Amino acid sequence: MKHSVKPGELPLLTPRQIFERLGLYVIGQERARRAVAIAAYNHLKRCAARRYGRASLVKKSNLLLIGPTGSGKTHIARTLADVLEVPFSVADATEYTEAGYYGKDVEVMIAELLFKADYSLEDAQRGVVFIDEVDKIARRSHGARTGAGSRDIGGEGVQQALLKLLEGREVYVPLNQAQHWSKHDLVQVDTSDILFICAGTFSDLYAYRGERAVGFAAPPGGGRGRRELQRRRVTLKELLEYGMLAELMGRLPVVVELEELTEVELFRILTEPPDSLLREFQELLSLEGIELSLSEGALKEVARWAHEKRLGARALRAIFEELMSEVMFHAPERRGARIGLDASTVKRRLGAFSAEALRES
Repeated sequence: MKHSVKPGELPLLTPRQIFERLGLYVIGQERARRAVAIAAYNHLKRCAARRYGRASLVKKSNLLLIGPTGSGKTHIARTLADVLEVPFSVADATEYTEAGYYGKDVEVMIAELLFKADYSLEDAQRGVVFIDEVDKIARRSHGARTGAGSRDIGGEGVQQALLKLLEGREVYVPLNQAQHWSKHDLVQVDTSDILFICAGTFSDLYAYRGERAVGFAAPPGGGRGRRELQRRRVTLKELLEYGMLAELMGRLPVVVELEELTEVELFRILTEPPDSLLREFQELLSLEGIELSLSEGALKEVARWAHEKRLGARALRAIFEELMSEVMFHAPERRGARIGLDASTVKRRLGAFSAEALRES
């Protein structure tokens, strides 16, 4: 006999609670966080209905995140897994090939999730799989538009192979990731309750539009024109023209666009999250008995430099590593010291770093 799900048996976290918990670690991207929170809550409700044996009409809420590099796509997915307290694994779509060719089969990404779940089948079957660079497996049968041939073992074939995973099937995955080519030691995993989050920059999407670039692909510069372009949404037709299969897009019903982080948001990323870079380096140096402080002006200078280079939050760590390289080198010999950086010092060091980077390019 099938049981109905009672209100008290639904997931404890509401969309608002998921949204707020994501906001503790993810700065900005309010619209994206809201969409992810709703999709995650619907996914939890669907899993609860299946757990109690109720036939549900609710389909999987797999997500597609579209946004520029450094906008927080991976960070949102990883933080969501932490909020939901489920296993999490990251897969790069470019590592996989069509079945029958040398390379990883798509089932290996489920094996990696099983490994992250300490081989607990129950935990793995309710985990989160993040598939990055999904735009790099776009169909390459456009002929002269892409310059690729008809045989495309790393594009359309991989998309076709992903269909069964995203929809929810019982698949056989290898226990040993290092020997994924071996057909021995397989375990059956049901992907019906695994939440898949795909992501890509789709940075050259405008090339298939026959019009001006929009959103994060728009030319740099301010002004009303660019703000209006950023508000435009990527349509399903554009994604299909880009080379994504209609069947795959049907299994990614929630499409979320992330915006390029502003200078103010980059500054907040440096200071507000519990795991911010500033706190990380302060803790790292405190192990040597060193007290580190950066003025507000210094942190704003870091955010300004990262924003100018249009590398997003990903550039912040590289900047901090450059700023702290001299300090970290002498740290063991300066126990008990107090080290402070102001805006002028940061600007001078980043200026030299920028000039060197330009020479190398």
